Amino acid sequence: MVLALQKGTIEEFDISGEKSYHDEFSRGMLMLSRRSPRSVTIKLNSGPRYKISSRVFSIGDLKFLQLKNCIISLPRAFQGFKSLTYLSLNNFSSTDRDIQNLISFCPVLTDLILTTFEGINQLNIQAPKLEYLRVYGDFEDINLEAPNLKVAILYLGHQAKAYQSVPIAHDKENHIKKSLGSLSEIKILGITGSFMKYLSKGRILTKVPAVSAVFTRLENIYLNICFWDRRQVFAAYSLFQNAPNLKKLAVWSYPSSTWDQCQARILEHTLQMQMDHLVTASVGCFRGHDNEVDFVAKLLSWAPALEEVKIEWKCEIDCSIVLAKLLALPRVSARAKVIVTF
Repeated sequence: MVLALQKGTIEEFDISGEKSYHDEFSRGMLMLSRRSPRSVTIKLNSGPRYKISSRVFSIGDLKFLQLKNCIISLPRAFQGFKSLTYLSLNNFSSTDRDIQNLISFCPVLTDLILTTFEGINQLNIQAPKLEYLRVYGDFEDINLEAPNLKVAILYLGHQAKAYQSVPIAHDKENHIKKSLGSLSEIKILGITGSFMKYLSKGRILTKVPAVSAVFTRLENIYLNICFWDRRQVFAAYSLFQNAPNLKKLAVWSYPSSTWDQCQARILEHTLQMQMDHLVTASVGCFRGHDNEVDFVAKLLSWAPALEEVKIEWKCEIDCSIVLAKLLALPRVSARAKVIVTF
């Protein structure tokens, strides 16, 4: 390898491509660890996942680490990356404990990306300096302790454990509080895939709950939501209620694959809420169903500063009746416009 020809320290090491270098990795990582690089990127896309050498975890001066198509197993002697600020892991396998320790032993970590992973059921993220987080994968539970987090994009894969849609008497845990309760500095929150379903799991909520922490800095929310699932709708309302300075809301609707009595129209519930600073809202994949119209109606009645609601029409059926309903909805803001695109 070219590392054998390199003398002195290396600031940045990057090996990416389709060719397999698995057989040379042990020797190469030993040489690399002796060069004390500040940045390491290893993205080998061909062949099976390769196990990251324990030598990589001994590079004490790392500030940037990006790994793809790998197996992560921390050595017992791992002391952490004291200077690491950026960590990106893609298409990897590991364990709950190793990922938790890897993250928590990076005390100045500010950017964390975890995408497409296996072997992780309980995702525990303890990162006091973390500012940006993106998680895209299948897991059963998540706990965030990141008081300085400003941007969070959370995607729970559709292959993850299916959560029950019937009331569970003994499950009184508030998963919004559990997962998001410490994020007092959050400014942008994206919830996609099945994560909204995760937040609403447990017993059915009959009123909008308040979480212990109010997201006073949260200004932008992006949601994937099933309006046929009452639990998800109430979980979304809980977020809105605890984001008093919310300015922008973007929602994508997806249909329910099942139907039961818990998935009733939300129009029956007379919720009252103030969204004083909401200026723009959008609903994508709008199919014109009553549940979606009800949601738009509530936004128009809750947001006195609202200027526009953009609706992306997704259905091929005649929309004239639904459009008439939308245009006739009362609105608390005299400036609020309803814009429908096809």
